[in-house]
Amino acid sequence: MTDQTPPAAAPQPAAPLTAAEDKQWAMFAHFGGILWILPSLIIFLVFKDRGTLTKQESKEALNWQITFLIIYIAWAIISAILTSVFIVSGLWGILWIFTLIGWLIYLANVAFSIMGGIKVNGGGSYRYPVNFRFIK
Repeated sequence: MTDQTPPAAAPQPAAPLTAAEDKQWAMFAHFGGILWILPSLIIFLVFKDRGTLTKQESKEALNWQITFLIIYIAWAIISAILTSVFIVSGLWGILWIFTLIGWLIYLANVAFSIMGGIKVNGGGSYRYPVNFRFIK
């Protein structure tokens, strides 16, 4: 005896975004950079095929977040090495500079992410000043 249930229907592609939704998700991709890479990555993966502005801006934001992550990891490695050198040398007073520079790097990410979100919300397009294009 065979099962006579009909085959399941193939999933349909998601509906394209309206112009307002496209602008909104593009803006969120930039503002999401405040929370590091994850929001930009999720928006790019979920909405890239549903809106042209979202695809363009989430790709730009994701490329910036990858660039920022590389810069931050490089700084963490350099900072760890220099911290160990200064501790061995007994120069404890200079260690606060490493923490300050780390915070300044993060604040630059926040500032660029906010500027990008505001620019896109105003109807423009935003390009980060220093950005490697890992995702074409």
